Amino acid sequence: MPRFLSATPDSGLIPLPWSLPLADWPESDLVALPRGISRHVVRFIRVGTSVYAAKELIEHAALHEYRMLQDLSRLDAPAVEPIAVVTCRLDADGLPLDPVLLTRHLEFSLPYRSLFYSGVRQETVSRLLDALVVLLVRLHNIGFLWGDVSLSNALFRRDAGQFAAYLVDAETSEIHDRLSDGQREHDLEIATTNLFGEFCDLESGRLLDASLDPADLVEQIRTRYDALWSELTGVEEFGGGELHRIENRVRRLNSLGFDVAELEVTTAPDGSTIRIQPKVVDAGHHTRRLLRLTGLDVEENQARRLLNDLDTFRARTGQQHADEAVVAHQWLHECFESVVRAIPPELRGKRDPAQLFHEVLDYRWYASQRLNYEVPLSDAVQGYIHDVLRGLPDEVMSADVAMPPEEAQLLNPFDPSQGFADDDEEPPFDPWEASATSPDAELLPDYLDIEALRRRSQG
Repeated sequence: MPRFLSATPDSGLIPLPWSLPLADWPESDLVALPRGISRHVVRFIRVGTSVYAAKELIEHAALHEYRMLQDLSRLDAPAVEPIAVVTCRLDADGLPLDPVLLTRHLEFSLPYRSLFYSGVRQETVSRLLDALVVLLVRLHNIGFLWGDVSLSNALFRRDAGQFAAYLVDAETSEIHDRLSDGQREHDLEIATTNLFGEFCDLESGRLLDASLDPADLVEQIRTRYDALWSELTGVEEFGGGELHRIENRVRRLNSLGFDVAELEVTTAPDGSTIRIQPKVVDAGHHTRRLLRLTGLDVEENQARRLLNDLDTFRARTGQQHADEAVVAHQWLHECFESVVRAIPPELRGKRDPAQLFHEVLDYRWYASQRLNYEVPLSDAVQGYIHDVLRGLPDEVMSADVAMPPEEAQLLNPFDPSQGFADDDEEPPFDPWEASATSPDAELLPDYLDIEALRRRSQG
């Protein structure tokens, strides 16, 4: 009899065919969803209205990963939600089977390969790298050592014009009170090796733009990581007459999406110099503000965009001096909810509501520029539905987002890592398992321009 270890038990799991290896489960219990290459057998299973990712692995690794994901959930870190570990599995002959780790499917999320099937622009690669760097910095900030940093071990959600990354694999992870510089460097070295392999794999499949060099791309990770980590934790020293720089530092962190919970300020005995260093920073500055005002729980950049539209609505309606919560309730009803209600039910699986609203705002801006007058929101949403939304694939639960051109069919729709039916080559292997070293290369321009933020705050 299988044993279920779960903090959120689901009785629908019990009747599933646990006596079969995961690779042999009937298709009636599976859902075809896009996923990346994995060294384990991974399937998506439907239980009632829920969809779970199931991964078969040895017991101590399954229990360790389950505990790590639970800790990340308690710390409100961006990671998939652990559901259960199923142990004590036996096949029909009474022989033991490996346990299965279950996590909740992250709606509207995409493995990185789904974004590369038809080639990818440099901006998309840059945004993916930025999302991974922000995830890594957030994890290191809470003392979490990932141990296997890669694009394959993350899922990506659209976040306004950017991406938000979520950890999906915590097999080799550890949690400490604080990470040493050596531990952070260890994760960065792993990231460099793994991503070099992943980008070389994309390059060999002609899915990476010819102008993009894998060695240059992985070097960007270290540059961007160092810039963001320095801004979050670095020491800043200035004269006693420049007290405004304390507020400037806080504002820069807010603009990057972080709140400062504790700031250490040290003053020289004669007051000539002041030294400041953030001690506790929490991600989600804009997310928390939007949640407090409207109850909407969205990604950080989506929250930033929605708050900007709320501020615009407040100015347009002449309510600059009205209570912010009252204006937010009015904006929620007249703007956000009106757009969401206008989306036909059959199209709502293509984007989550906050992303839909962001894209409608983009459509409205471009339409207004083209027509030389401000397009009403109601007209913009209808134009967006007709011109854009109907042509997009579903992302809430669909294999379409991972499919290349129509003539190419997956060898196994439940295991995309096996490749396509007409492939002459052997199925791909895990590229990050191969040892790779990145040569010295000229760094590409940084996307996270911390110095520009500093200049703006001083201007």
